[in-house]
Amino acid sequence: MRDRSRRALLAAAGTATAAALAGCAGAVLPGAGTTGGGTTGDERVDLTGQATVTVAVGVDGGFSYAPAHVRIDAGTTVVWEWTGRGGGHDVYAVDGSFASDILAGSSHTFERTFDEPGVREYVCTPHQTRGMRGSVEVVSDEA
Repeated sequence: MRDRSRRALLAAAGTATAAALAGCAGAVLPGAGTTGGGTTGDERVDLTGQATVTVAVGVDGGFSYAPAHVRIDAGTTVVWEWTGRGGGHDVYAVDGSFASDILAGSSHTFERTFDEPGVREYVCTPHQTRGMRGSVEVVSDEA
C-alpha cells in the first residue's frame, strides 16, 4: 500500500511540474496538439481497427514509450512490452485508474482493455521527470 501511495504522490507532483513547465516553455502535454500522422513523440498514432495494440516500454535510450500516444477503438487491448533498456519502468495512469508494477528486464508485459471513450494519460513513475509519458485516446464509432 505504501508503494501505491508513493506512486500516486510522485505522479501528482510530476503532472503539476509538467503543467507548470508547459506554461513557461510551451511544451506539449499528452493529448494536446496531436494529429495522428506525424513522426514526433508527441503526435498520436492512429491504430483504430486493431483488436490489440502493442506499446514498447524503454525505447529511445530506454526512457520512452513507442508509440507514446495512440488512438484506439473502444474495446481494444493495449499491451505494453518491456524492452529491457533504461532500468525499471512502470505504466501508471495519471488518474490512478491502472498501474503496472515497476519492472526491469525484457520478459514483462502489462495489458489493459479500454472500453470507455476518452484520453488516458500515463507515466513511468521512476522516469517521468525525463519525459517518459504516453496516452491512449479511446474513440467510439457511436457518434
